[in-house]
Amino acid sequence: MITFILLTFLGYGYSKMSKEEQIKVGKFIEDYLENCNNISLIVLLLDIRHKPTNDDVLMFDYIKKTNLPFIIITNKADKIAKTKVDVAVSEIKSYLGISFSTILPFSSERKIYSEKVIEELEKFI
Repeated sequence: MITFILLTFLGYGYSKMSKEEQIKVGKFIEDYLENCNNISLIVLLLDIRHKPTNDDVLMFDYIKKTNLPFIIITNKADKIAKTKVDVAVSEIKSYLGISFSTILPFSSERKIYSEKVIEELEKFI
């Protein structure tokens, strides 16, 4: 059985969850990552329009410590000009201090860039 875990961390600062609910969700994800033995890939979703939040950075740092394979998908790529997508992805990479992992733009609304995302996910199936 192949398991992908998709982490959006429920938007944290942007969600309507209380701080207590955010802590519960964070603990649930942490427990899951520590105890599930068949995770094939972790997918971290970030908003391409904004620099990663403190919570995004914390989650990214935690993911790195798991030594599990991961990719970052920057959603809402349809909300910025196509000419700015590569720049936005590069800025997120720079902000997170990474050069080694896959960061892909994506739009769930307009389905643009979906081919590359699917291609990357298929590598772990």
